[in-house]
Amino acid sequence: MEVLIFRTNVNCQNIVSQLGLLLNKHWAISGWNFDLEDCDKILRIEASSKISEEIIKILKDRGLNCEELPY
Repeated sequence: MEVLIFRTNVNCQNIVSQLGLLLNKHWAISGWNFDLEDCDKILRIEASSKISEEIIKILKDRGLNCEELPY
């Protein structure tokens, strides 16, 4: 199990809900959450493989910033 942590600029629950629809469909993701209270708007993902580039692309394709942080 991989734990992936990203800094984002997601700032509202509406965007979290929209992204959640996509994240819930991804074959490798077993869990995810956003911490919108954190200054880095953290996205934490539990996945069966290293899918960092896919996650970054999903957010960037929607005009959002996303950068993987070291765990």
